[in-house]
Order: sequence, then C-alpha cells, then structure tokens
Amino acid sequence: MTAARIVTVTRNTLETQITITLNLDGTGVSKFDTGVPFFEHMLDQVARHGLFDIEIKAVGDLHIDAHHTVEDVGITLGQAFAKAVGDKKGIVRYGHSYVPLDEALSRVVVDLSGRPCLEYDCEYTRAMIGGFDVDLFGEFFRGFVNHAAISLHIDNLKGKNAHHQAETIFKALGRALRMAVSFDERMSGITPSTKGTLVG
Repeated sequence: MTAARIVTVTRNTLETQITITLNLDGTGVSKFDTGVPFFEHMLDQVARHGLFDIEIKAVGDLHIDAHHTVEDVGITLGQAFAKAVGDKKGIVRYGHSYVPLDEALSRVVVDLSGRPCLEYDCEYTRAMIGGFDVDLFGEFFRGFVNHAAISLHIDNLKGKNAHHQAETIFKALGRALRMAVSFDERMSGITPSTKGTLVG
C-alpha cells in the first residue's frame, strides 16, 4: 500500500498569497478561487483529465494585471507536485498525450526527470481569450516546470480557435501527468532511472 500523495503548499509574497492542496490519486475534483476565470477553466482541465484533486486559493495584485497571480500559481503548483510525487519510486516517470478538440490538436510529453526543461510551441490565433492574455500561459508553464523539476514538451499541432488550442494543451497536460505519476507494478520500489535517483 503506497502512502497518500496529498500535500498542501502555501506561498506568500508581497504580490500574491497562494495556498494549494493537491491529491495525485484523486477523482478529478477541483475548487479554484484565483480571480482569473479563464485560467481556472484551464486548470479544471488538468484536474479532470489528470484525475487530480486540486484546490487553489490565490489572492493577487489583479488591479495591476493577472501576470503575478498566474505565474505564482504555476510556481506553487509545481512545488506541490514535486512534494506529492516524492522519491518517484515505482512510477512510470514518462507520460504523453494527444488531445483533439474539433479542429485543434495538441501533444504534451512529460518526463519527471528532476531537471527543469520547458519546450513550448503554440502560436495562438488571437492574443486574448475571454479577457485572458495568452502570453501568461507561458509564465504558468515556466513556473510549474521550474518548481516541479520536470521536462515538459508542449506542441499545438493544429488549431484555428484559440480557446480550443488552449483547452487541448491543458487536457493533454492532465493526461500526460496522470500517466507519468501512475505506478508500474513491475517497478515496485524501484527508481525508474539508471542513475538511481530522479531528485535534483
């Protein structure tokens, strides 16, 4: 029986105050209070399709813009993910997913390598979606990757509708992470690396 992979992380700065509870072995239940509605819609895709339970409370300087809130949620979620996944013994480690939504198609590939690396390729067809600046997705992914210490490759392969482009990316992210954190019965108690460690 594996230990519960449930963590709560709080991060407070002069710009944001964020608390995140993450359960890697959940049922896809989410609760968000960030003040950034479209961002919450995307985070819900990660929870639902990753089967993660995620609760996020974020208070940020939205009177300026959403930049600090979105970036710092990425940082804090990355910290929570790294803490929840633990020493990574017995997990699959790698995950991948292709997700379509009508005309849009995205591919996400992840390696829980212990080394932060982001390759992010998406040319959105418009700059704003429901009042959300699409440039902020890059800030979220960088914050998440740097603090989760993972390699993440994101490619939007097709898409004419920016909402569809974003949604396929976040759905694929959830499914790829779900695969990567899953346990492999044949690797029970074993670190999936010839180095013997995936930490740092």
